Amino acid sequence: MKKIIVVVLLVTVAGIAGIVRSRAKTSGGVRNWSQVADGDKSSAEVREEVRKSYELASGARVEVAGINGGVKIETSDGKTAGVYVERIGSSQEVLARRKVIIDASADSLTVRAEDSDSGFFARVFGSKPSERVTLRLPRAISLLARGINGSVVAGEIDGKVEVKGVNGKVDIAQASGSDSFKGINGNIAVGLKQIDNGGVALSGINGNIELRLDSAINADLEAHGMNGSVVSNLPNVSIDKRKHGKYSAQIGSGGNSITASGINGNVRLSGA
Repeated sequence: MKKIIVVVLLVTVAGIAGIVRSRAKTSGGVRNWSQVADGDKSSAEVREEVRKSYELASGARVEVAGINGGVKIETSDGKTAGVYVERIGSSQEVLARRKVIIDASADSLTVRAEDSDSGFFARVFGSKPSERVTLRLPRAISLLARGINGSVVAGEIDGKVEVKGVNGKVDIAQASGSDSFKGINGNIAVGLKQIDNGGVALSGINGNIELRLDSAINADLEAHGMNGSVVSNLPNVSIDKRKHGKYSAQIGSGGNSITASGINGNVRLSGA
């Protein structure tokens, strides 16, 4: 009698497992957690576009933050700022999980993305939309880009540039003043027109760094904690390697500071 009961239980369990497997299958294979959380919607992309324009005063502060995708910034001599955001998701439900907020005044412009309120399974297992941000800005601004899951590419900027927490390459055609680059998982290329008293600081960089220096720049570079080298092909640059992972360099007659620390890559000094 006991053997019969055991056999019946095994058959029942096998039948239930077969039903679960058959229901879990989709036309492309077994469902994953994101499919469950997303409601098994069609894989076709859903897009949403945002276009805005504003007038900015000279020296305005521009911030781009929390973007799940690349950021491209074009600059000109005008005063008008154009904002274009493209959001992409697998469904309207997925798009609703994040929102892009734009705040603007004459002295500042902020474009940031953040998660919306959603259920537990959607937050933990569901997919999230991506954003592509394109800005057309006056050249006479200061820029802060932070928390970007993608590349940051910008044209010439006459003010201070601060970039931190970027998972992608950073390419700034021109920066002026005191600039900071921190926590970058990718290569960096920056054109430096001038360096103010605050200097230029680079730290926590997992990639190579190229500093394109204006011919009129005079500065002192100090680098430590480097898994790489400091190199230059400029005639007015002298480099001293003190010990492993530590370098100093004089650019021109020396002057305001360029500091580099925690660099997993090489630092190259080149012409603008």
